[in-house]
Amino acid sequence: MAATAPIPALLPTYAPYPFPLVRGEGDRVFDDAGQAWWDFYGGHCVCATGHSHPAVVKAVADQAATLLFYSAAAALPVRDEAAERITAFSGMDSVFFCNSGAEANENALKLALLLTGRKHLGAFDGGWHGRTLLALSVTDDPKITQPYADQLVPTLRIPFGDLVALAAADFSDVAGVIVEPIQSMAGIKTASREWFQALRAKCDASGTLLIFDEIQTGMGRLGTPFAAQFYGVRPDFMTSAKGLASGVPMSALLMTAEVAAKLKGGDLGSTFGGGPLACAALIATVEAITTEGMLANAAAAAASLRQELAGSVVTEVLGEGLLLGLRCAHAAALKKHLLANHILVGGSSDPTVLRLMPPLNLSDEALDALIAAIHAFVPEQP
Repeated sequence: MAATAPIPALLPTYAPYPFPLVRGEGDRVFDDAGQAWWDFYGGHCVCATGHSHPAVVKAVADQAATLLFYSAAAALPVRDEAAERITAFSGMDSVFFCNSGAEANENALKLALLLTGRKHLGAFDGGWHGRTLLALSVTDDPKITQPYADQLVPTLRIPFGDLVALAAADFSDVAGVIVEPIQSMAGIKTASREWFQALRAKCDASGTLLIFDEIQTGMGRLGTPFAAQFYGVRPDFMTSAKGLASGVPMSALLMTAEVAAKLKGGDLGSTFGGGPLACAALIATVEAITTEGMLANAAAAAASLRQELAGSVVTEVLGEGLLLGLRCAHAAALKKHLLANHILVGGSSDPTVLRLMPPLNLSDEALDALIAAIHAFVPEQP
């Protein structure tokens, strides 16, 4: 009888880097041998203010020493302040705090069904919204959705960014339509400002609630607080996670006053949502982004990359701010080359696109290292 491999204590999910990480500082991480790596992956778009930003670290430490946790059974001044900060920063009116991007999206979709009484959802080709059941219903990734096909809510799926297809779509029984302002996993796909405004108008005309999945595009990533400001559209719901608290697990379901007024006690709930540690980290994160020039830095870094990579193996720089895609016919080989040069980047479902999601306080030194490494890359000849 053949021997079977032992089951590890930590269930394997993703293939990790070939080295453990033990420390982070700014836009660099360090392995257990003390080697430094420029982090253009940002823990998958999470480390918005850089690794272990001093103000975030202090806020978390001070809060932990004061009150580590209490649920929503008690009013907490730090939670109230966090709500004020994130609604002001996002331009929305009210917030429900939860714990992950999938949970925020799940609640947005659930409320759309509840408030409209309709039976269908709307989403877009290439969209990726999470692994809970309603989030899976609107996610376009058959390898994770098909095993649960019988449990998913019927969803109208429309080509992303296509004005003609949008005009032809029937939203009459669509409770809510969810959209990533930039489709990250799909390969940093974008749509025009005109298309987003047409989507808003169509939702208004049909009584469909518009949900912006800003799990990745929010918190300053595009050079504006959220993509809603970038595209000039105000959704009914906006979800945020990833960089919301600089790496402390947290998400937010933001909404307009019109939507919030229709909800009653018990429609939403979460034990850990809006915990004191996460709220303290959120407050420090918003403060750092708004006072340390991170919005301007995100826009400037994108402009620099577009200029400096012209004529390189990167044929196109996709996206906005610091949610970028590098299109390259030899993307897999380029990713290995960058890793060999101690630069971490992400892949996507498009095999020709690498993703950049670094800290918003990305340094010129890190940019120079990436640009030099790309110009030094020579693809192997077939």
